[in-house]
Amino acid sequence: MRLPLMLVPALLLVAACQPVKKESTADRLVYPVSKKVAQVDTYHGQEIADPYRWLEDIDSPETGNWIKAQNDVTNGYLEKIPGRERIAARATEIWNFNRWTAPTREGKQWFWFKNDGLQNQSVLYVGDKPESEGRLLLDPNSLSTDGTVALKDTAFSADGKYMAYGLSSGGSDWEEWRVLDVAKGEPTEDVLKWVKFSAVDWSRDGKGFWYSRYDEPQGENALKAKNEFQKLYFHKLGTPQNDDELVYERKDKPDYSFAADASEDGRYLVVSVGQGTERKNLVLYRDLKAKGKNGLIKELIGEWTAEYDFVGNVGSKFYFRTDDDAPRGRIIAIDVNKPARKSWKTIVEQNDDALQSAHLVGGQLVLNYLHDASSRLRRFGLDGKSKGDIQLPGLGTVASFQGRPDDKQAFYSFASYTTPTSIYRYDLAKGKSSLLHAPTMAFDPNQYETRQVFYTSKDGTRVPMFITGKKDLVLDGNNPTILYGYGGFRIPQVPAFSPSVATWLDQGGVWAVANLRGGGEYGREWHQAGTKLKKQNVFDDFIAAAEYLIAEKYTSPQRLAIRGGSNGGLLVAATELQRPELFAAAVPAVGVLDMLRFREFTIGKAWESDFGSVLNADEFAALRAYSPLHNVKPGVAYPATLITTGDHDDRVFPAHSFKFAAAMQAANPKGKPQLIRIDVRAGHGQGKPTAKQIAETADIYSFILNAFGLAKP
Repeated sequence: MRLPLMLVPALLLVAACQPVKKESTADRLVYPVSKKVAQVDTYHGQEIADPYRWLEDIDSPETGNWIKAQNDVTNGYLEKIPGRERIAARATEIWNFNRWTAPTREGKQWFWFKNDGLQNQSVLYVGDKPESEGRLLLDPNSLSTDGTVALKDTAFSADGKYMAYGLSSGGSDWEEWRVLDVAKGEPTEDVLKWVKFSAVDWSRDGKGFWYSRYDEPQGENALKAKNEFQKLYFHKLGTPQNDDELVYERKDKPDYSFAADASEDGRYLVVSVGQGTERKNLVLYRDLKAKGKNGLIKELIGEWTAEYDFVGNVGSKFYFRTDDDAPRGRIIAIDVNKPARKSWKTIVEQNDDALQSAHLVGGQLVLNYLHDASSRLRRFGLDGKSKGDIQLPGLGTVASFQGRPDDKQAFYSFASYTTPTSIYRYDLAKGKSSLLHAPTMAFDPNQYETRQVFYTSKDGTRVPMFITGKKDLVLDGNNPTILYGYGGFRIPQVPAFSPSVATWLDQGGVWAVANLRGGGEYGREWHQAGTKLKKQNVFDDFIAAAEYLIAEKYTSPQRLAIRGGSNGGLLVAATELQRPELFAAAVPAVGVLDMLRFREFTIGKAWESDFGSVLNADEFAALRAYSPLHNVKPGVAYPATLITTGDHDDRVFPAHSFKFAAAMQAANPKGKPQLIRIDVRAGHGQGKPTAKQIAETADIYSFILNAFGLAKP
């Protein structure tokens, strides 16, 4: 079983202060020179210039000099803004609190992560009881001096004797997997390389585990190389990687990916076959007890029609969470001895809420739904009969639910925008929750509240938004406000706690999160309404959220900033280009900003399921219409913009941000600041050490405060 790592939501801090009377001298800038080259590409008969193509060569000395020069200008600007050290100090105070993950049982032992507060990476503990102090098992902070080697994932053998764990360096998605002897607390000789986007699961006899990997990139930078032809392997404990058994591959399908899951009874291997980031998959399985042809991998679900998430099995009956004929999700059972579709059984019907995850625990199903983007936990028997809801503390999110089919108790995490993650124990027989861990911190959540509002988008669609601020918030249009969004890949934006947001609230600010189309708040249809030819709906939803905040006098354009990362970085950049007058500041982080070339790098081609492809004429036209890099217009008064990326980002190639920064600086060199912050030894965000998060928080929000005219010592 895999143990969830400590989650720190990608939400950042702003502090609200009193305005100063005159403009800061930090606003006067001279940008580094970004040369232009005569690169022109032709798409469907249309010529498109790409003058900053040279910045895609991230290993060249010329690009290296450009990166240094940009960081020098950005750092020089930020250093002159008053209050940056004060923001960092307050963020550090609030960040300094104990936090845990929900414990999970492996054999007779319990495992959990804990962070004492300011540790760069959370530490793994093992104990004989979930409430014990435990023994330190693995401290990722000891693996590097600067905390940039991160523990990305773990997988335990069923008896708890061994732990496989994946490490990444400098924020890279590439992982090196190793194995730890739990009793000794020492690593074995097992080392696996070139692992990326892989699930890992042990055979129930503890002799080895399944994992997926790519071939070693040849002849180019691994940060830039396309990730194609993933293969599924079995690694036998104590043997070299070269001897690993190739379990499954598709030489004719470069975009296929594989995730293996061993059933709890050890009888079956279930293989999910994905393609890109689309929420559809095939399902294969192998009877691990059978011999000869009966032991070969067989196809169970062979059509790309829906998403099928393996929940568990009872004998030959497999339970799946699926959106097949149910865009908001249902539970079905398939008997592998009668696999024809006509023999499938619906166990739990679809309802009005979006089914996010399902767990087979204590002989029953625990289903995690989203009701208007906040969690609802409901229990059902394996026959589909309701056993009631698990009462939660309030409006918030259950991010983790841990338990095994034979357990009598389960553990789950709960958090909200104002309440840090707490861990609860759930008695499955009594149907009652009790608190296991609740952190104390230098922040009083009782002063704040989250209200949920619904606003109308451009085409009349009703969109929810969470707005968090002080209980006595005055709606006079003067509140410094951050509007955050994502809107893609069926990923919902749900209530989550962040120390940086807590710091912002502590200073009297408003934090708003819009639940845009393209996300997963209401299931498949909500997602599809914000993809490909309908992607503009996402930007329209975000714009409408800003207009709502202004109309209802939460804030004004002079006190409104927008923030988002990755697909959310695209959202922020596209929105500020389309409606620059609505915002004082914009921070697109690790964004997909060149919509005509994203498919050329790393795992980018997989995103075509959401964005569309330049190879399709209609989808190209849609991409060209909103691509941030291709819609920068000279002389426009764009908001103050701070573009952020990491030099080791091998998911969204950093040249996206490089090229966009060059274009924005060239468009209006005497306008509001257009800066780029390039973090060294940092990637897409996961595993970023605490120290870097605090430093980034101070930089970003001193920048925003300056744009608001609110910076003070």
